[in-house]
Amino acid sequence: MASNIVVRTGDRDIPIASHPIVVILDNLRSAYNVGNIFRLAETCRIEQIVTCGYTATPPHPKLEKTARGCERLVPCTHCDSSLEAVRILKDRQYHVVAVETVEHAPAAWEHRYQLPLAVVFGNEALGIDPDTLSLCDAAVQLPCYGTKNSLNVSNSAAVVLYTVIRQIVSR
Repeated sequence: MASNIVVRTGDRDIPIASHPIVVILDNLRSAYNVGNIFRLAETCRIEQIVTCGYTATPPHPKLEKTARGCERLVPCTHCDSSLEAVRILKDRQYHVVAVETVEHAPAAWEHRYQLPLAVVFGNEALGIDPDTLSLCDAAVQLPCYGTKNSLNVSNSAAVVLYTVIRQIVSR
């Protein structure tokens, strides 16, 4: 291994403006997945997470275990349903994109995202509520080339959010 490689350690104490991106979590079953998404949202400087339905919301011990303090750094609100959250954000002029296994939806990296943006992620087994899905401006998917039809929701969130960040930073 080259000796000129320097690994950053510790957290930075630099205030950084958030990207105008909101993550909507629709009835996620696993508090651990939610915690992972909080950690992801913090590293991507996401504006806010909206938990919906029975999605774990801070404070929650399982969420906190995987969020590692990020649940205190990323603003979070709760809505009774994802449909309510989408309506609120659309009223605020957010472009809403669903991440779902929708036939003929483009791959997440082929879509051109508009800001401000809200991204909806659905239940690990049931997906996004159909009424919510019908209200979204677009749907994207992560192509699955194996036997399984989908990827873990927190893994999917990582791929999609970094795709969005890469696209908006390169503009």
